[in-house]
Amino acid sequence: MIRVAKYHTDFGNIEVLRAKDSGSFIYRQGGCYQSECDPNGVSVVPYIHAIFGLLAQARVSDVLMIGCGGGSLGTMLDRIGVRVTIVDINPKAFQIARKYFGLPRGVHSFISDGRDFLRAGRHRYDAIVLDAYSGRRIPDHLCAETFFGLAQTRLKNSSGILIGNVHARHDLDIMPDRVAVKLANIWADVRLLDIRGALDRNALVMAGKVRDLVQPVLLMPPSVGAEEIEQELGLLAFRPWHVPRRAA
Repeated sequence: MIRVAKYHTDFGNIEVLRAKDSGSFIYRQGGCYQSECDPNGVSVVPYIHAIFGLLAQARVSDVLMIGCGGGSLGTMLDRIGVRVTIVDINPKAFQIARKYFGLPRGVHSFISDGRDFLRAGRHRYDAIVLDAYSGRRIPDHLCAETFFGLAQTRLKNSSGILIGNVHARHDLDIMPDRVAVKLANIWADVRLLDIRGALDRNALVMAGKVRDLVQPVLLMPPSVGAEEIEQELGLLAFRPWHVPRRAA
């Protein structure tokens, strides 16, 4: 692994790394890997391809992403003609995403907290993707029921969907279920896409017009790691979510 650049920011140190064998670029912040893409800007992270596949099924044309990192999901959506807006509180994120990860200039970028951005605007999106982290945790205010209620008002009423990336350490980690409970207090349809048994995994919790979504497949293969991504996507399954005892 070669360190290409290092940035000191108010929100922690960011490193840009490059893998010697594959040439992929890696965005690491606070010791956590936030993004990885091939030299063409296509993600090599399975959960990004899962979100991409779900959004493609939903036939979205206007997406808001809260949380940038390397911005590879935005790059991929832009390539299929989707209007993409990305919000991130760290101004360096956009600079890095464009310089090293291929984020197109056509992707609209705003330096703001996600909640503040939603409060300030009135635009309604086909989908909102929540993938904002401080270390290994979603900031509390972006995981509160009040925030999800606000997000609902910024989605198109009949067709809008929200997808949240929730880190789970293991099967006893109830964070994905906690998020699902909060969403279910706002939306009638809530679903949880997960890989039971895997450690340190990304579970996708979604709400809105999600009833007919099916297991996503690989639609935009990267130049490296495509087989591994296909294998992991094949392990994903929709599962029942449970009300944690402390949240009951």
